[in-house]
Amino acid sequence: MNEFIITFRETLEAALIVGIIYTVISRQGLTKEIKQLWYAVIASIITSVVVGLSLMSIKDSIGNASIEKLVEAVLMYVTAGLLWYVIFWLSKQVGNKEALEGQTSQAIQTSGMALFFLVFFAILREGFETAIFLMGSFSVLGSFSYVGFFLGMFIAVLIGYMVVVQGRKVDLTRFFRITTFLLAVFASGMIAYGTHEAEEFLVKGDHLEWVGLEDKSLEDGTVIKAKDQIARVWNVHKPKPSLAEGESDFFYSYNLHGKDKYSHWLHDKGRVGVFLKGFTGYNSNPNWPEFLLWFISLAFGLRLWRKFYFSK
Repeated sequence: MNEFIITFRETLEAALIVGIIYTVISRQGLTKEIKQLWYAVIASIITSVVVGLSLMSIKDSIGNASIEKLVEAVLMYVTAGLLWYVIFWLSKQVGNKEALEGQTSQAIQTSGMALFFLVFFAILREGFETAIFLMGSFSVLGSFSYVGFFLGMFIAVLIGYMVVVQGRKVDLTRFFRITTFLLAVFASGMIAYGTHEAEEFLVKGDHLEWVGLEDKSLEDGTVIKAKDQIARVWNVHKPKPSLAEGESDFFYSYNLHGKDKYSHWLHDKGRVGVFLKGFTGYNSNPNWPEFLLWFISLAFGLRLWRKFYFSK
């Protein structure tokens, strides 16, 4: 689902950009510039793939578990910030057909390579954003849907072709309104997961004293670990080694991820919970900062969404 939404949105923007520029130069019969256009598209796609693979390689090369969690937390916050930037500002610019046509005409008149760089950096921006967003989604879910990835790309290219080349009337505002809403929810999920990973950084690095939590010894000799003192909004559906007598196993999965335990579907690693986690940032045991930041970021995103798409 996430892969489809991300690639559909970003590819549609890229397809509209390429389509509008192609229409401008093809009407003028500029064969050389058309070749430059496609060279730029190919070069930008290759560069985007290289950038994405390089970022994944850097992330995977981190050996320290604590630092890895910190890097993931930062990546989540950066991803959320880029999502807000993209869906609430750049989407407005993509729809400005006249401005893009003017930039294309100016690039043609400036120099032979101006058009190449105009297309290259426009598509590279979309490719870079896609790589960052997909990395964020993969970090949360731990899996990748190639079907959603290629389906989103295919449908976006098809719509871009219909709108620009065929000249058909497609309600792009509705497309962007829906995908913007979904990505606003997705961005708040990134904030929540980033905060969760920040907690993991503090736990795995034994840094909980930074937030005032230390191991406590009770009078009976019992020691309460610092990590067990983290306040939770809720803590439900914990995996368990066995079910209670008479309890149905319908809503449970056994030995999920090799844990030899029963995991409820609504656990954040369960069949339903993992989807909710990847899309909305759902967690079956969120800490208070995680929950509050999720709520604030969701309210912020939906407020901007309403302002841009419904205010007159």
